[in-house]
This record gives sequence, C-alpha cells and structure tokens, in this order.
Amino acid sequence: MPALLHDPVERALASAVAALSLSRGMFFAVSALYFTRGVGLSAAAVGIGLAVAGGVGVLASYAGGWLSDRCGADRLQQWALAANGLALLGYALARDLGTFVLVAACVSGSRGLQSTAQMTLLARWFVGPERVVVRARLRVVMNVGIGIGTLLAGLALIVDTATAYRLTVVVVGAVTILGTIPLAGLRRRVSGLAERMDASAGAEAPRGPSPLKDRTYVVSTVLNAVLAIHFGLTSVGIPLWVADHTEAPTVVVSALLVVNTAYVALFQVRASRGTQDLRTAGRSARRAGLLLLLACLLFALAGHLGAAAATGVLVLGALASSAGETRGEAGSWGMAFELADPARAGAYQGLSQTGLALALMLSPAVVTTTAIDHGTAGWIALGALFAATGTTIAVVANRAAASRARTAVTPSASHS
Repeated sequence: MPALLHDPVERALASAVAALSLSRGMFFAVSALYFTRGVGLSAAAVGIGLAVAGGVGVLASYAGGWLSDRCGADRLQQWALAANGLALLGYALARDLGTFVLVAACVSGSRGLQSTAQMTLLARWFVGPERVVVRARLRVVMNVGIGIGTLLAGLALIVDTATAYRLTVVVVGAVTILGTIPLAGLRRRVSGLAERMDASAGAEAPRGPSPLKDRTYVVSTVLNAVLAIHFGLTSVGIPLWVADHTEAPTVVVSALLVVNTAYVALFQVRASRGTQDLRTAGRSARRAGLLLLLACLLFALAGHLGAAAATGVLVLGALASSAGETRGEAGSWGMAFELADPARAGAYQGLSQTGLALALMLSPAVVTTTAIDHGTAGWIALGALFAATGTTIAVVANRAAASRARTAVTPSASHS
C-alpha cells in the first residue's frame, strides 16, 4: 500500500468530499430561506417534508451497505454522488409541497447511499489505523469546505431575493456533480481496487451472518447513535438557547459555529490516533461523554449570567462540545471498522451509518424537548445521557477487546 499522503484513493475521496462539503455549506446557509421564500412553503411544511426525507435517508443508509457489497463501493459512491447533485438541482424546480417532499426524499436517499458507500470503500481499501486516520482527514476537509461554502452563500444572503436563493441552489447541485469527476475510472487507475471492492460481489463470495445478528455490533451502533445526538447541539440547541434564553448577543451563534469548525479542523486527526484499538476507541467515547456533560453544564450556566459572562461561558461550552465531538467521532469510527466482519464490510457499515442517520434525524427533537423546553434541568439530563452513554460504550469496547484476546489465545494454546 502506498503512503497515505500519496494514495490515489484518498486523493480522489478528498476531492469529492471537498466538492460535496462546499455545496453543503452553501445549501445549509440558504435552504431555509429558499424553501420559505422561493418555494413558498410554511416553516411547518418544511419541517414535515424534511422529516419524511430523513426517514428515506435512514433506509437508504442501510440499503447502501447491501448495494456496496454487490455493486462495489466505489461505483455506488460515484453514482450516488451524481444522483445527489441531480436531486439538489431538482429543488430549483420545486413549486409546491408535493414536489418539495419528493425532491427532499431523493436528496436524503442519495446522500445516505453515498455516505455508506464511502465508509465501505474506506473499510475495504485501507487497513488498521489508516482507516480511521483517513476518515478523520476527510472530516477535516468536510468541515473546512462547509465553512467556505457558508461564506460564499453570504452573497445570496446579501442580495436576499428568491432568484438569488434559487441560483445558489443550482450552483449547489452543479458543484456536487463535479465531485464525481475524481471518482470516475478510479478502479481502472488504481491497481487492486476492483478486486477489493468486488470481494463480496460474486455469487461464490462468502456472505456470513447478517450484522443484525451480531449483538456486539448492534449494541455499539445503538450506543454511538445515542452519543451522536450531540450534533443537535450545534445545529439547533445552541442557536435557540443563545437567542432566546441567554443575555448574550445573537451574533455569538456565528462565533460559536466558527469555534466548532476551527476546532474540528485542527484536532480531529489528533483525536483519532490510536482508535483502531478497541480499548482506545472506548476511552475516546468515554471522554467524549464527559466533555459533552461539561459542555451542557456550561450552556445551562450561561442562561443565568449577564451578556459578557454568558458569552465567555458559551465559548468554553463550545470548546468542550467540540472536543467531545472529535473524540466521539473517532471512537465511533474505530468501533465501526474494527468490530465489523471484513467479508461483509458493506452490510456492517450500512448498519453503522443507519444508526448515525437516525441520530441526525432525531437529534433536533431530543435537544429541543430537553434543554430548550426545560432549561437547566433539561441540559443536566442531556449531559447525563451523554456521559452515561460514553461510559457504556467504553464497557462494550473493553469486553469486545477481551473477547478477541481470548479467541486469539485459545487456538495457539491448543496448538501448543
């Protein structure tokens, strides 16, 4: 295997992720205004439509594992990314609730397929610590790209017209489609890639049991999904809390998002080191839970302080939350890769991505019904959930590591 910095698969993935994240950042910035002003939907209708689309994304994430094993993860990644770009272009044609829901479902479904295919590609091509490190680097690219895309979308926000928002949506779709170019013909350019991607495609290939029958993997997926609810803090919880429940100026929301983006870009790779080891991955998840507990307590405290003090405490909370995020992601990747059956990489990564998709779909509701609706008590309950979940993940990881050690020792003992 060539050195990671020169690996053509990593370069292709990084280029594709850069295009995808740039378009996502632009879309995040204008989507709500475009749906309400450009398409003419109510906020409630948008919420319902996106909820339906989220359900489609969950199903697609699981189906993506089955397709990756049978069609090749590299092929599915390219096809799904192209479909995602075309679906995003479809938003420019949406004129009513029906077409909006249909397009949103296609966007979410293709995104779920692409996400699972990417994880399967990583699982099949890279080995050991390389998988987690490359995944961490791709996440850095994603965060930086989203930040740049958000800034570029500021031009549309300045113009503030339905036409400007619609044009931005068209650019979003086009940039996403451009992300397929680095992936085109990848298996022809990279020796050995086709064989690894098609390892489970033939009729004679070993199938093995379903990951749904792997109790350890299922438990790990569920627990890491619960921990991933923390993504709702950044997207929903912090903006609503700062604006409606603290004395801090609303502009602080943007500053906190910058803090999160910068922290992930600087420290995600470092946080991921060593998490290919199950015990290390478990420790990373435990620390993530404790850091998220600290963040929740700080956010709650900010609601009882004046503007200046609240702002300082919110920044500390954002740092703790970002630190928890990087460690939680690193731990979840390590367990998703290391606990999986290599012969069914797609099916296992599909299950893992299904858990993440469910977490992303449910996290806004969980955060709002706890922290936002119940204030300090809700923040404490949410933080306690994160801490308890992280600790339980560590227990599961340690038991899995011990079980593997016993399995490794038994054959050698019987041989001697």
